[in-house]
Amino acid sequence: MSGKVSDWTSGTEAIVYQSCAACGAAQYFRRSFCAACGAPDPREKRASGAGTVYATSLVCRAATPETRAHVPYNIVLVDTEEGFRMMAHGENDLAIGDKVHARFAQFAGREVPYFEKVR
Repeated sequence: MSGKVSDWTSGTEAIVYQSCAACGAAQYFRRSFCAACGAPDPREKRASGAGTVYATSLVCRAATPETRAHVPYNIVLVDTEEGFRMMAHGENDLAIGDKVHARFAQFAGREVPYFEKVR
């Protein structure tokens, strides 16, 4: 894989995905190959943060003591403009089909992607 681009998992306010030079597929989880066609060395790119809500789930019971202060919180699946789907946090009133954009917010001591409705 060519040079690794920093993202939110390493403290940078960015969502990074991979794009296959051979077939054009986009994938969110880093791999040394394209999950669609098997080609090696997909390129890493920064996502725009724009997308559409695919699914939403309001969490009303804390899974851990660290998340208790955030209840209720929303977990969303977002189809990004770049063509991959990702799970993240989002505004509690998001609905399927809402156009959203990512910012970054504190959650249980970490900076995480947080989707807000485009108004």
